[in-house]
Amino acid sequence: MNIVVFGANGPTGQLLTKQAVAAGHVVTAVTRHPEAFPLHHEHLQVMGADVFDLSDVQRAVAGQDAVLSTLGVPYSFKPITLYSQGTAHLVQAMNHAGVRRLVCVSSSAVDPHDTGGGFLFDKILQPLIIATLGRTMYADQKRMETLVMNSHLDWTIVRASGLFETEAVTDYHVAEEHIRGMWTSRADLADCMLHQLTTDQYLHKIAAVATFSVQPNLFEFLGREAFKRRPARR
Repeated sequence: MNIVVFGANGPTGQLLTKQAVAAGHVVTAVTRHPEAFPLHHEHLQVMGADVFDLSDVQRAVAGQDAVLSTLGVPYSFKPITLYSQGTAHLVQAMNHAGVRRLVCVSSSAVDPHDTGGGFLFDKILQPLIIATLGRTMYADQKRMETLVMNSHLDWTIVRASGLFETEAVTDYHVAEEHIRGMWTSRADLADCMLHQLTTDQYLHKIAAVATFSVQPNLFEFLGREAFKRRPARR
């Protein structure tokens, strides 16, 4: 299958690209900085493009069988539009090119629920982050989700929880819309996204993915992930 990965140079995007190539797909990895992309393979094309430029997106989407988006941006108190505007261009380009399958990453914090993290996390820490650091991010992810669900594409939204690293894919769990779990391994998230290309189980649905066999320390996670600055993944 010919697939294009947007946000390919982010942590999840690189894992997704690597897994997709290993699975035998022909992959176009889209990033604003192709010179910095670390992966090389005979079935991998690295394309320099910006999702805020519709012509760039149309060029990347043309001839593909599926579009996978790991677009992301760090927490910010400033308005965030990457998710909604970037995905709007993806949808427009896919309609133009006749590409139907879209799989994109969102967050469980868009629709908060019981994570099983206990009173401290569910009632204090998570609401605090959602209302402050993550307010503009999760608002834009919500706009993205609405846009995708209102499209006429064959879409799946994959909601992740607190993202962390594992050495390999684990025996993760997936459920429709919500899952009672605090954490999602990036390797598991990438594998879950890739799996959507070979199943209709979550077609036109939200798939929530969580990792249970390995989990980070909550306060180490907050220090390492929630408050660490990263460049936008686009």
